Amino acid sequence: MELSTGMQQMSVGQPPAGRGASCLRCKGICTGFQPHSWRKVCKLCRCSQEDHGMSSEVEDDQKIGRLLTDSKYAHLTARVKGVEGLRVYKRNRMIITNPIVSRKDPTFDTITYEWAPPGLTQKMAILYMELIPAEKRPVAGTEGAYYRRWQLMRQLPVYDQDPAHCRGLSEGEEKAMAQFVKAYKDGMLGVGEVALPGEAGMAKEDGKQAQKNGKTPQDPSPAPNGTVSNCLKKTEYHCDHCKLPTPADSPVVYAERAGYGRQWHPACFVCSQCGEALVDLIYFWKNGSLLCGRHYCQTVRPRCTGCDELIFSEDYQQCEGLAWHKSHFCCSECDQPLIGQSITLHQGLSLCPSCSQRAKPV
Repeated sequence: MELSTGMQQMSVGQPPAGRGASCLRCKGICTGFQPHSWRKVCKLCRCSQEDHGMSSEVEDDQKIGRLLTDSKYAHLTARVKGVEGLRVYKRNRMIITNPIVSRKDPTFDTITYEWAPPGLTQKMAILYMELIPAEKRPVAGTEGAYYRRWQLMRQLPVYDQDPAHCRGLSEGEEKAMAQFVKAYKDGMLGVGEVALPGEAGMAKEDGKQAQKNGKTPQDPSPAPNGTVSNCLKKTEYHCDHCKLPTPADSPVVYAERAGYGRQWHPACFVCSQCGEALVDLIYFWKNGSLLCGRHYCQTVRPRCTGCDELIFSEDYQQCEGLAWHKSHFCCSECDQPLIGQSITLHQGLSLCPSCSQRAKPV
């Protein structure tokens, strides 16, 4: 499947990414994003890029397309016609149109979801959305849609997968990053599947098992990873997160890398470290736990407290359990180098003695 370059348009009303985008957290206090020279924050309000909505639909779809390319989930991407090597995310939108009954001419109430699980009937997709907290449903023009875009930036920072978005990597560090990205695409990255309890992956797993045993795929037989054929389905299933039952008529989420014997309520498919819902069901599987991209990556490589990028050099600064590129071991307020000085950690900031004094409450 190909997508023409003409389809790569920003959604109506989406502010352009870049300098000047207003801060959504400061609610008018910040006059507009002023990028720091190397930190991922605004110089005016110190809020992050994601708090300023510093991305567009085009950038988001390109980033997820790049993430899924060369992985077992590449089928969720499409090649962009006329652009060599570029693939974008085939994001599944859902539009629901409900007639409004009145005495006058009929009108329609249209709801657009900026993302919905692919491969489902509309009825099943609606059931899935109803199991997500209302304020987090990605309905266009709502806080839920903003929350999804914030998740994409926070959980899947582009500089965790693309060296072109990192600053000052050496040739050796670029090679180390390429190997790191390839390893997580091959062994950790996954995209959740939505189905009714006991029904995900059955055709795939039963077919593999039947072929292994010399049977036809239609022969009923137990499948690996806890899945079973239609004739041998369990009568009760439980959510792997909250341990409560999953009703037979309610959709659940499966993670193929976890095995189809485990399932999650839609609202329980969250990162085990930050507790945030996994955006677009994109997860990383490590040591029996679901993780978002950000928290998986920093279990393998240290993350610089200053610039937020992963550190691929073995020569870096550590202090009180945190890490910095040596050139970024600076005061969060005045950017004065901190090597050889006492450091104060205050509300997530690393401060020099002078700025630490000013930060103390009167």
